[in-house]
Amino acid sequence: MKATAKAHTNIALIKYWGKRNESLILPMNNSLSLTLDGFYTTTSVEFREHLLEDHFLLNDHVVAGDEYYRVTRFLDLIRDFSSKPNLYAEVNSINKVPTAAGFASSASGFAALAAAATKALDLSVSNQELSRLTRQGSGSACRSIYGGFVEWEQGKQDDGSDSHAVQVAPANHWDVRVAAVVLSSKMKKVSSRDGMKRTVDTSPFYTSWVETIPNDLDQIKQGITDRDFEKVGRIAESNCLKMHATTLGAEPPFTYWHDTTLAVMHMVRDLRASGVPAYFTIDAGPNVKVLYLPENEETVQNTLRDVPGVTDVILSRSGQGVTYI
Repeated sequence: MKATAKAHTNIALIKYWGKRNESLILPMNNSLSLTLDGFYTTTSVEFREHLLEDHFLLNDHVVAGDEYYRVTRFLDLIRDFSSKPNLYAEVNSINKVPTAAGFASSASGFAALAAAATKALDLSVSNQELSRLTRQGSGSACRSIYGGFVEWEQGKQDDGSDSHAVQVAPANHWDVRVAAVVLSSKMKKVSSRDGMKRTVDTSPFYTSWVETIPNDLDQIKQGITDRDFEKVGRIAESNCLKMHATTLGAEPPFTYWHDTTLAVMHMVRDLRASGVPAYFTIDAGPNVKVLYLPENEETVQNTLRDVPGVTDVILSRSGQGVTYI
């Protein structure tokens, strides 16, 4: 009873920030992302009759503590779904995402875990069902079930039955590129989960941000359909800045940005002023992701590498959804 799955991470162009239900991971708003081919997790899951508990290896190291229990709790959901509550697993993950530094490592991680575990148990699940299940491990992971541009529908039901991702456009719809600008591999002082809750509970800016989401979504989806890069980039950059503004109003206030984060943002604006279309977006961390078109790849990459404090620039194209190995 073994299966291996590969899932890519995604970058949110319309951000998910805040939950209406913490335990079920139900978001306050719809979000939209682009799956990236450059960052991924490959996970093998083998259920064995003789095991008395789950075992978890991440990048060939034994995992314990909170990270271990988060995985076992998620496997409990799959065991309950399969009506095999006492069947434990060997989990072996290779993660090609910088963990807890502003990249969505949990997105590819839980998408690959959910896909491999359900496959190992020979469960017949649709992508929609897999997305709904994956959401309960990590919210953004539900979008990594699909490739290309993906929307996570917040849903209205209290039980989360209508909260899952849907594909807006496949990976081959449009060759939009993303440069991941790596500034720091250090652990964040405020986790995404804690930051979301603090912002929702205390920031006076939060409600106003949520109210702007429906229009941002409508406009960016039209931009994707029309392959209007300026429109998509402008809305993504604006949505990112509005989200990060809510953290400055939290109590106590916080930010994920470093000095180099701001330097990269200014450099992207300088690129635009020089006639090179490029736009930035930033998740819950210091690292910046820059959207650009393929004909400008060399210019964008070289310019970003020259910013003091940048440790790496990793280029990605639109990635595929979950695959089985």
